[in-house]
Amino acid sequence: MPFVNIRIYAGHGKERKDEIARRVTEAIAEVAKVPREAIWVVIEDIDPPDWYVAGKPGERMAK
Repeated sequence: MPFVNIRIYAGHGKERKDEIARRVTEAIAEVAKVPREAIWVVIEDIDPPDWYVAGKPGERMAK
């Protein structure tokens, strides 16, 4: 059973996460030839200041 863990900046809405999960599930099902029901997708919201790139913390998204 494929397990996909996606980490993204906090602040994305449910609809966007639903779409990400749907597309990832479809892609894995197609490539790995497994049923969609066997694919688990977890989306973790990370507070941008806790996400570092090149040693610098991220900035929160504008609303």
